[in-house]
Order: sequence, then structure tokens, then C-alpha cells
Amino acid sequence: MTLADQPPAAALLFQTLLAHGPLTRAEIGRRTGLSPGAITKVATPLLTDGWITELGRTAERTAGRPATLIAVRADRARFVGVKVTGDELIGVLADLTARTLATARATLTSRDVGTVVLAIARLVDRLTAQAPPRAAGALHGIGVTISGDVDGHTGTVQYSPFLNWRRVPLAQLVQTATGIPTVIENDVRALTVAEQWFGVGVGLSSFALVTVGAGIGCGISLGGRVVSGAHGVSGEVGHLPVGGTDRVCTCGNTGCVEAVASTQAITEQARQATGDPVLTMDQAVRLAHAGNADVRAVFARAGHALGLALASVANLIGPERIIISGEGVATYDLYEEQIRATFAARAFGAAADCDLVVRPLPFEEWARGGAAVAAQRIFAPAK
Repeated sequence: MTLADQPPAAALLFQTLLAHGPLTRAEIGRRTGLSPGAITKVATPLLTDGWITELGRTAERTAGRPATLIAVRADRARFVGVKVTGDELIGVLADLTARTLATARATLTSRDVGTVVLAIARLVDRLTAQAPPRAAGALHGIGVTISGDVDGHTGTVQYSPFLNWRRVPLAQLVQTATGIPTVIENDVRALTVAEQWFGVGVGLSSFALVTVGAGIGCGISLGGRVVSGAHGVSGEVGHLPVGGTDRVCTCGNTGCVEAVASTQAITEQARQATGDPVLTMDQAVRLAHAGNADVRAVFARAGHALGLALASVANLIGPERIIISGEGVATYDLYEEQIRATFAARAFGAAADCDLVVRPLPFEEWARGGAAVAAQRIFAPAK
């Protein structure tokens, strides 16, 4: 029996336990609206097959007796999540609750599709070999996350600019190489799933995650579901046109947020501002911190573009919170003031009350999002 074979009420119960468990049956009913009879009906086969388990009793009483807590059985299944960058693979092995059991990294010697697929398969082998003895559950799935236009429904990387891939059936290739069911997802959407499950998005009815770094990405969670888009594209705030520049973006258009505020864009603009053609991002940061007005202006322009992007997100979906993450937050202090000023000026009405949270996350957390996506598919398969 698999979770995907169960009725929607079983998936609802399971997701509720993942996010909020352990819970008593009464608490499950209050959170889900399921009747006591419905809870018993869907919980019984899950208990029998070991997906959930009964723990000790609580002080809460039902019909005069202490109530029993129910929890997801974390060791029932394991999942591997892999984050693919332009030059490295970052992998995690996680249990059913997305708790990390092992981590590993591997340098990519080539961006050739076959080479990357083979490297992923080897990384999966390394991770499973590192699993602690108590992690007895079978490896149920692999979740690979990658930047760009990724269609998780078909398992195809439509376009990844940093790898220069087009129409790559990555899910099928990895599944063939490993023998393990594989799903793929845009890396930012996968990180959004992670924040929804076990990060600062837990319990929120709506939130957005904006990542700043090599690209500018955005994941959106509405009503407990991460928006994937009808064609696999959603939340591409990095390609919102903000104008004020003729810089060409990686997508080929001009004036995109990413053309102004990505790490590479900031580096190139700082080189122009200083006249130093080999200036690095780290050197630009040091100059800005030292008070170089020209370089500080570059970061201010990036902050303005990011503020416009955040305001657009707030105006469009009205999230409770916007989480700002990505490798670019390491230099957040250089453009925070401009981001917040532009956001406050451009967010409409009460949208300006949206909570902005800066959250540095290592790439292992992005990979963990891949494991969470793989786990999610066993009880909430993609339509």
C-alpha cells in the first residue's frame, strides 16, 4: 500500500501530522475538520502499514480516558535531495519528516548532461552509504532541484541558463541511472516547500520566498500549496521589468530585476564604476563597506530593483510574510535600507505591512527542499 493510493482525507491527515504532529485524534479533527469516524477510517491503514504510529498518552482526555498521540513514523522512508549548481552538487539524505541523516557535496567537472546525471547517481550512492544504521527505511525517492524553467510535472528542464540546458528530461535520466523514482523541481520552489514544511513558513496561510544571488528567484505558497504554474513557470520576479537600465538579462531581455541585482550584475556594474575590469564581488563589497560612493551606488540601484520586486509580490498576492534568502543576503546590509525604502514606497496600502524576514540558508537546506518535494509526491502526487 502506498500513500498515493489512499483517499484525499488520508493525505490531509498525513500532511497535518507532518506539519504539526504529534497530535491527538481530537486535535487532528480540529485542524482538518474530519469527523472522528473519518479519522479512524483513514488512520487505520496508515497505522497498519507503518506510515504513522501511536505514541504515549497525554493529559487530554477523550470519553474519560487519556488521549493517544499519533505521529508520522520518520524512519518509514528515506529520500535524497540534490541541489545542482553550475559547478557543484549538494546532497542530503533525509527521513520522512525531512530530518537530515547525511550530507555530501561533489564538484562538477563538466556541465554535460550525461556527466551531471552520472555525478548525481554517484552522490546518491555516497549518501545512502552514509546512512546511520537506525535509518532502516527504504529509499523511496530522489528530488533534484535546479535553477531555471523546470517543469516538475513532466520532469523536464525546459531551460537552465546557468547550465545552458534546454529540454532535458532530467527526472527520467536520473531515475534510469539510479533505479529510484525521481522528481525534479525549480530550486527556489523546492526551498519554498522546505520553508513551508519546517521553516519560517510553517502555519502561514500565505508567504513568498525571494532568493538573491546568481539569479533572483521567487517561490509562492498560497493556502498551503506552493504555486508551480500551469506550464512550470511561476514567481519569476527576477524577470520583472524595472527599467532604468539597458543591461541585458540572462533571459535576453533588458531592464529585468536580475540584470541589475544578481551577483554577476552587481560585479559587472562595480567594474564599470571603478574602471577595474577584474574586480571581484568580494572586492566590490569591501570597497562599498569602506565608503566608495560609486560602488555603494551600485548596491543602492540593486536594492531599489529588489524593493520593486518585493513590492510587486506584496501587491499581487498579499502574503503574510516575504522571506529573503540566497547567497546574496551575505551582503544584505549594503542594500537593505534601499530595499525597505522602495518597498515601503511602492507597496500598496496594507500590503506594506507584510513581514520581511532575512534568512540566510546554506545550499544543504535547498537540497533538503528537494528531499521534501520527493517525500511530498508519495502522499500528494502531482496532478
